[in-house]
Amino acid sequence: MSLDAVLARIDDQLPAATDRLLELLRIPSISTDPAYADQCSDAADWLVADLNSLGVKAEKRETPGHPMVVGHVDGDGPHLLFYGHYDVQPVDPLELWENDPFDPRVEDTPNGPVIRGRGSSDDKGQLMTFVEACRAWREIHGTLPCKITFFFEGEEESGSPSLVPFMQQNADELRADIALICDTGLFQSKTPAIVTMLRGMVTEELTITGPRVDLHSGFFGGLAMNPIRALAGILADLHDDTGKVTIPGFYDNIPDLTDQVRDQWEGLDFDWQGFLGSVGLSEPAGEKGRMPLEMIWSRPTAEVNGIWGGYTGDGFKTVLPAQAHAKISFRLVQGQDPLAIRKAFQTFVRTRLPADCTVEFKEYGASAASVMETADPAFEAARQALSDEWPDEAAYVGCGGSIPIAGHFQSILGMNAMLIGFGKDDDAIHSPNEKYDMESFHKGTRSWARILDALCKG
Repeated sequence: MSLDAVLARIDDQLPAATDRLLELLRIPSISTDPAYADQCSDAADWLVADLNSLGVKAEKRETPGHPMVVGHVDGDGPHLLFYGHYDVQPVDPLELWENDPFDPRVEDTPNGPVIRGRGSSDDKGQLMTFVEACRAWREIHGTLPCKITFFFEGEEESGSPSLVPFMQQNADELRADIALICDTGLFQSKTPAIVTMLRGMVTEELTITGPRVDLHSGFFGGLAMNPIRALAGILADLHDDTGKVTIPGFYDNIPDLTDQVRDQWEGLDFDWQGFLGSVGLSEPAGEKGRMPLEMIWSRPTAEVNGIWGGYTGDGFKTVLPAQAHAKISFRLVQGQDPLAIRKAFQTFVRTRLPADCTVEFKEYGASAASVMETADPAFEAARQALSDEWPDEAAYVGCGGSIPIAGHFQSILGMNAMLIGFGKDDDAIHSPNEKYDMESFHKGTRSWARILDALCKG
């Protein structure tokens, strides 16, 4: 039987596949809120039962947090691991939702039908595109096309505290020839894409303390050091007039783009004016001399995510505050050591502290960038399979965000990962009225069938 029969089965069974996704979306598996622990467990149970119905030997694995779902099916050829997450973000602010976020439905919009509900795009809808491709394949062929491991997490939206220990403890079971991750999107909402590089991240909070108490600005102003003034000066020093980060050593060991990658990215015709214009901006603020896609995919950043101190309530209070605070994040690229960047930033701050000020740091996450080995023939096979399904030819792209699981597959399991997703720019993930286009769900499922055929038949 041919691939065409599998694709026809996907087309015929789209209504049933949509009903299954809606059923999963009705489970409020919010991982960050302990009040929803039972619902997270219910979502894991639902997936176990669904995988078992496909002939996959699946089970729920308990962790100190929410459970993992692991399933295996034997077969010839390569061993693939598919990863997704079944947990979702909180729904606040609830009043901005047009309907109950856990009463999902298919809605008609000017741009076509969409599936509306929390988790529809991030990541239940994406996860189910792969599962539904496997379902259609088995219904046509009687078996799945090769050896596949299914690995579903329930804590991705809350920092994945159980993920690394679980992967370390079960490394031999999880290790495969390549990992597939469906948690990304189409480039500019239309071009199928394989993400080949992800930025890492370092997050830090600092508190600068000056006087031991808040001071009257009339009695002490002009004589006493204001911690907000000290903090503002340090943060202003983070960038020079060309947009470069001024921390010593920040750009050491960062490779330049190859001519091949640069040509590919230029060929994507990125509409940066429209990208910025959609949020009310007009000019790139990154390093001068870099093209816009470079700024968000392959160059590191330093950003102030929050700053506070003194009196910020209604009215006015004329004080010099005792403390000033800021939250800083760094997006990192290949060649940067997260711990070295953290240390360099702390040194940068300490050397700029004025007299009578001290600083304390609160360290949050630190993860390295990930770069995929696209020389693996599986990448070109998958790219061609995507191109066969979508009007636009598939492209290799970068991603400005951080998806730590891709790096964990490399560092813990020693395996490459392909990130392929079908989200669109306006899916409103993490926001009210999240949606997943029916086109993405339908053609995403067909895409995975084509990719399975391309990867497994050899």
